[in-house]
Amino acid sequence: MGYFCSSWFQTLFLIPLLLLIPTALLLILPPISPSPVTLSSATFRLLPLRRSPESTALASSATTPMKRLANPGPENELEAELSRARASIRRATSGRRNFSGVFSRPSVYRNSAAFYQSYLEMEKRFRVYVYSEGEAPLVHAGPCKNIYTTEGRFISELEMMRPGEYSGGGASSRMLRTEDPRRAHAFFLPFSVAQLVRYVYRPKTYDHAPIRRFVSDYVDVVASKHPYWNRTAAADHFMLSCHDWGPHASRANPLLYENAIRALCNANTSEGFRPRKDVSIPEINLVSGNMPAEFLSPPPPESSPRRLLAFFAGGVHGPVRPILLRHWKGRDPDLEVHEYLPPGADAYYSYMRRSRFCLCPSGYEVASPRVVEAIYAGCIPVIISNGYVLPFSDVLKWKEFSVMVAVEDIPRLKEVLMAVGEEEVMQLMAGVRAVRHHFILNHPPKRFDAFYMILHSVWLRRLNIKE
Repeated sequence: MGYFCSSWFQTLFLIPLLLLIPTALLLILPPISPSPVTLSSATFRLLPLRRSPESTALASSATTPMKRLANPGPENELEAELSRARASIRRATSGRRNFSGVFSRPSVYRNSAAFYQSYLEMEKRFRVYVYSEGEAPLVHAGPCKNIYTTEGRFISELEMMRPGEYSGGGASSRMLRTEDPRRAHAFFLPFSVAQLVRYVYRPKTYDHAPIRRFVSDYVDVVASKHPYWNRTAAADHFMLSCHDWGPHASRANPLLYENAIRALCNANTSEGFRPRKDVSIPEINLVSGNMPAEFLSPPPPESSPRRLLAFFAGGVHGPVRPILLRHWKGRDPDLEVHEYLPPGADAYYSYMRRSRFCLCPSGYEVASPRVVEAIYAGCIPVIISNGYVLPFSDVLKWKEFSVMVAVEDIPRLKEVLMAVGEEEVMQLMAGVRAVRHHFILNHPPKRFDAFYMILHSVWLRRLNIKE
């Protein structure tokens, strides 16, 4: 398919080792506030860019806007661009434009006007620099199928994007990837945690040290060769991982964990995920690398009968699923709850397309690919999790297309679902259909799809910090 994806033949080659380049001792800065970034009001609570000791001479201006100079340099011009973007979003928020012609269901967004204007500003202005250091398969490539599809496909699409190219179709777009780091608003660290687990981790040791060592060395190389990491103490840098160990890998460097933007599937607040600076991304499981045939056609309309109340099938692991199966496995014909589907049973996706609600309990970690699978099937996701920050919740109003059930309410699950009235079910299903395109990975990427929604979330965090 042309992706920069990992494949079996890479195991025939030795993985080049990064040289450990010593760097100056970095100052460990206090944590950023956990308050979420959202586009509900487009009121930006600007955070100062974190600076390294080498740039403390500029620290006095960190919390106030920079004055425009007669001959502004690249850094000042970047901040001026971001300031114009913020002002444009604020103006759009206070307007009265009807967005029903832009979005099929504006109510699924926290603020449709702010989101649309922010997205236009991203298309027009946002530029990302991808560090070239490192070699595949650990860097610049990732698994583009199975449970880590999101990680591999994002890295792949960004790597294939030629500098100055924007493939999303925006009429006002200028560029997205840049080869000139002086013009970049954000810097991407293109290592793959899933690949590190595959090639560097020693199976069954449960020792994260080799993975952290690689990440630490990679950051040291980048910081020693380029001024941008130390200039902002990583605040305008981002990594992306869909592996459960992504948060652990980020602890390899204090600034990567504390300051950088971490785009994670495992968006668990109990493991240090902070919505104010981090990005929750959807866990998409494309077994073959392509959308399952069952989901290529649009889901049945809301008016189509869905005879099952709810459905779940999956392994018993993590703290939540054993509770679900203990209470509901084989207990009620309205709730099809299975550990594994019995032989001869309808296909997994067929069950989803015939169910009103699709149960999405956490597994080993908070994220579950069933959330996206439910959306593909037009089934209302039922989120059963603790501490999970839902994907794109900076923009999307999840209560408009999903149901949240507390873990302690699992014994009352049928009662909770039956309490959702017929009209509300229809409204929720309409919401699911309205957000579906935001969770699809296209090749090449398309406007408002999962790839660009991830970048938009990074863009929002970048807007929320200021020189």
